[in-house]
Parts: sequence; structure tokens; C-alpha cells
Amino acid sequence: MKKKKGFTDFLQKWYLLLILLFVYIPILYVIVFSFNSTKSLTSFKGFSLQWYENMFKDKTMLQSIYYTVIVAVISTVVSTIVGTITAIGLSKSRKIIRNIVLEVNNLPVMNPDIVTAIGLMLLFITVNIKLSLVTLILAHISFSIPYVILTIMPKLRQLDDNVAEAALDLGATPWQALTKVIIPQIIPAIISGALIAFSMSFDDFVISFFTAGVGINNISMYVYSMKRYNPSVNALSTLIVVVITIILVLVNIIPVLRDRKLRRMEENEKNS
Repeated sequence: MKKKKGFTDFLQKWYLLLILLFVYIPILYVIVFSFNSTKSLTSFKGFSLQWYENMFKDKTMLQSIYYTVIVAVISTVVSTIVGTITAIGLSKSRKIIRNIVLEVNNLPVMNPDIVTAIGLMLLFITVNIKLSLVTLILAHISFSIPYVILTIMPKLRQLDDNVAEAALDLGATPWQALTKVIIPQIIPAIISGALIAFSMSFDDFVISFFTAGVGINNISMYVYSMKRYNPSVNALSTLIVVVITIILVLVNIIPVLRDRKLRRMEENEKNS
């Protein structure tokens, strides 16, 4: 039995390693060839920063980056606020209402992107809203909110309702109970929901393609519209990977540093 279990563990470790290699090798490949001195994607001829320089000189690419970031940031902030408030409200609602709303909330998640995209486009056309940057932002907010709700709801189920009720009994207003008792306990889930919303918006193509106005292109639409391969895309992808990596590291390190600081403060208070 021990030999069988050891062999199973060995296979699991190698299986995990193969998955990680399959995911990360293409990313490393893009990063390496973003510094290639030629357009070749098969042989590295020499180190160069020319594709980074060309990227910052390409006004069309910079414009697509601008629209991508603006849409992602605005949609993330709005969807996180709306999703958090909705999730908290659902956690305090009757079970039948909560179940119905959650089932409706799952529809955009289960629907293919093409269905959501065409539905949103027809909605904007029907109500005579001209496709523009505003419609693009509204579309991204609409498909980001369900993911925020689904991320926060499990954390709310783990909370003790007696804590918020105790705060109310001790004289706290509903707003104080919300901001000082409930929200601090679900901050990790809120951050996770915001990161998911940001990544969904940043990466979206299908919905953006159908709801963006003329002259509005995000990064994915820019790459799709390229007539020939542009190595500057490798440089752009590398910068995106670096920025996202820094954000993830900060999100995971800051709470750890904060907890250590609190522990030191508590130890100093006990010693004093």
C-alpha cells in the first residue's frame, strides 16, 4: 500500500509539473523573444530593446492600451462596489429570494460570450444608445458584476451574523456595522473579486468587439485587427505580465506585513 501511495504521489507531482510547464513556458517564450533583435520567432539573434521603443512610438497601440486600462479600471471599481453591496444584501435576504437572484446572476457566467455580446449590442441599439466608449464600459461592468458576487458570497456565508448584531446592540448604526464590522472581514474576497473583474475586462475581446464604438479599440481588438505580425506585441505582453506579477505580489505580501506589524504591536503592548 505504501509503494502504491508513493507511486501515486510521484505521478501527481509530475502531472502538476507538466501543467505548470505547459502554462508558463509560452509566457517565458514571449518574454525572451520580446528582446530579440529580429522579427524571428524561432531563433534568438541578439539582445535588443527596439520592440519596446517601437511600442512606445506606435500611437495606435498606445491608444489601445489607454482604452484598455480606462475601461478595466472603471468597470472594476463600479462592478466591485455594486457586486459587494449586492452580495451583502443577498446574504441578509430570504432564502428563496437569494436563490432566485443567484440563479439569474449565473446566466451571464454560463452564457457564451457571443450571446452576451449580441444581446448587449441589440439592447444599446434598441434604446438608441450610440456605440461608444460609454457602451463599452457599461458592457464590461455588466459581465464583471456576476463574478464579483460569486467571489464574495462564499466568504459571507462563513461570517457569524451575531457579530454584526452585537455591533448594532452596542449602539453602532447600520452603516457603521457595514463599514467597520462586515466589510473588514470580507476584504480578501473583495480584492479577489476586483482582480477577477479586472482580468476579465482587460482580456475581453468578443463583448468589446460588439459593443465598442468606431475608433475604440482595446488591446485584444488591436491584436485581432493587425494585418501582419508585429513583434512589439511581445514587448506589450511582457510589460503586462510584469505589471500583473507586481500587483499579485503586493496583494499577497501587504496583508502578511500588516499582520506581522499588528503582532509586534500586540507583543510590545504585552511586554510594556
